[in-house]
Amino acid sequence: MSLFKKLFSTPKKESLDKGLEKTKSTFLSKLGKAVVGKSKVDDDVLDSLEEILVSSDVGVDTTLRIIDRIEARVSKDKYVGTGELNRILREEIAGLLSETNFGNEVEYSIPKDKKPYVIMVVGVNGVGKTTTIGKLAYQFKKQGLKVVLGAADTFRAAAIEQLQVWAERVDVPIVKQRMGSDPASVAFDTLSSAVNQNADVVIIDTAGRLHNKVNLMNELTKVKRVMQKVVPDTPHEVLLVLDGSTGQNAFEQAKQFTKATEVTALAVTKLDGTAKGGVVIGISDQFKIPVRYIGVGEGMEDLQVFNKIEFVDSFFSSKS
Repeated sequence: MSLFKKLFSTPKKESLDKGLEKTKSTFLSKLGKAVVGKSKVDDDVLDSLEEILVSSDVGVDTTLRIIDRIEARVSKDKYVGTGELNRILREEIAGLLSETNFGNEVEYSIPKDKKPYVIMVVGVNGVGKTTTIGKLAYQFKKQGLKVVLGAADTFRAAAIEQLQVWAERVDVPIVKQRMGSDPASVAFDTLSSAVNQNADVVIIDTAGRLHNKVNLMNELTKVKRVMQKVVPDTPHEVLLVLDGSTGQNAFEQAKQFTKATEVTALAVTKLDGTAKGGVVIGISDQFKIPVRYIGVGEGMEDLQVFNKIEFVDSFFSSKS
């Protein structure tokens, strides 16, 4: 039985379908044109498919891997009709996404044996980092978990103010200092406060600067080292936030941040406003870092736990 049997309708899935509409309609339109008048998947169809995937910001290396997989299936089966191309694509892309550790989750969760569970959030300014933190706090609090935020992006007054707004909106405590304070000091105070409050989750914001990778690396290393004085083995998760609408720029940001620190999970935002949703596939494949969350809208519920089966289904489903 195909992995992609008809999924039952849920508000989350409907939101995902809507959020990926621009990517989906553009991709399927191009795919449809590529197979017009063709009855089988041949070299011309594969060449067109390669161009479509690259233009959808899947990335060159990942595109070539997908094409190689499809070529192998065509060679094995001898004859593959163009009507089967959509299904084969779905299965092969899901296969790529399966090679990372996440992708089957259906709700927000944290390990029960780590308290507080500490998430350090990294990413350049403007990618939706603060919004992602606020929405994460909302989701965890909705589960009955006690959340504390730490405003360790002390280089921009706006960053502290924005996180304060989200803390008030979600009604969770925030630890902050003045602009220009030592980020590690803020992180230390945040974890100390969280331990005293018996908090379940701590989310630490960090500065979004890439102009000097050495300074960024030193800063994040110091933040980690100081946090470990309060809670050993922290952070438990380093979440890199990327703006999906920037396409190849998101790849470059991922490259720089993974060189500067050990990134353990990704959040890809702003997928609802772009036709570049393929970037989720490429980044996950190229960096072997699991995509944990995706942003498909501005609402509180529109930061979703990434589920590869639902994502690929929405990516390829036509309205009919």
